[in-house]
Amino acid sequence: MKEKLYGKTLSQLRAVVSDRGQAPFVASQLADWIYKKSATDFDSMANISRTFRAVLAEDFDIAGEAPAKESVSADGTKKYLFPTLAKRFVEAAYIPEEDRATLCLSTQVGCRMGCLFCMTGKQGFQGHLSAEEILNQYRSLPEREKITNIVYMGMGEPLDNLEAVLASLEVLTAEWGYGMSPRRLTVSTIGIVPGLRQFLERSECRLAVSLHSPFDEERRSLMPVQNVYPISEVLALLREADIEKSRRVSFEYILFGGLNDDRRHARELIRILSGLRCRVNLIRFHPIPDTPLLSSTEEATVEFERTLKEAGLMATIRKSRGQDIQAACGLLSTKALVRKTDEDY
Repeated sequence: MKEKLYGKTLSQLRAVVSDRGQAPFVASQLADWIYKKSATDFDSMANISRTFRAVLAEDFDIAGEAPAKESVSADGTKKYLFPTLAKRFVEAAYIPEEDRATLCLSTQVGCRMGCLFCMTGKQGFQGHLSAEEILNQYRSLPEREKITNIVYMGMGEPLDNLEAVLASLEVLTAEWGYGMSPRRLTVSTIGIVPGLRQFLERSECRLAVSLHSPFDEERRSLMPVQNVYPISEVLALLREADIEKSRRVSFEYILFGGLNDDRRHARELIRILSGLRCRVNLIRFHPIPDTPLLSSTEEATVEFERTLKEAGLMATIRKSRGQDIQAACGLLSTKALVRKTDEDY
């Protein structure tokens, strides 16, 4: 199987052309064709010598992988199933709104973090995606030209696949790549501290931290990562980091009925986030099989938001999208789809 040229950064493309005796500027030409002009074959690269195009074609492939399956929600959300090189699958969600269109993409096949509320974690960890496979969810999306924002909130823990994620962010934001503003891209994490430190140093994209409980023992029961990287350590790192206005941190907080949705939790959340410029996104829980967790009532959800706002925290109840096609927060998982789709693929 040929190596994928798509997904490589400019420095990686320079290494490719240098190893084959070409001048460094050829790498910039390649990047222009691949990312700016969306070339899917080498024959169209008119300003690159025919001889070198033939050399590249022998070793590399730049074609994309189209979605293998599409599901459409009543609210307009679409979920796409993408094949990977290892003949596995990942899901990406396209979420249109009046003034924007967001792509929620995946970074791993499955996940090894084991969060109690997440369908992806239920299927276990099957592998990392390459930068090419992460980016393919964007370039092969039928609605790609409408995308205004990208969130790394699909299958997998982005900072558990750090190098591929950072490479994909570089391609998306660099002038030689897709040229998107870093403020339009958000990476979500449960708080892997070494990866978080690297992300803050090497990327200008926005950050979302999954919190879900302000109390250590309770968070530990929901998210095993708390045993290794407690939320106090994550918050300490964020306070130390030089986060500019455009890098405001958001915290994801799923409300579970009778567990983390009362005034005591709201007050403790206010306390631990005190002095940190941030937003809290309150998320409705969508029940999944084999979990004791329940959805919070609408009254409790609204009251929780009110308590945070009265204390001066920016808080928003996030709209649920795509629930009828299993595309809402925490529901992405290919386990039930792989067997049938693999037979057809």
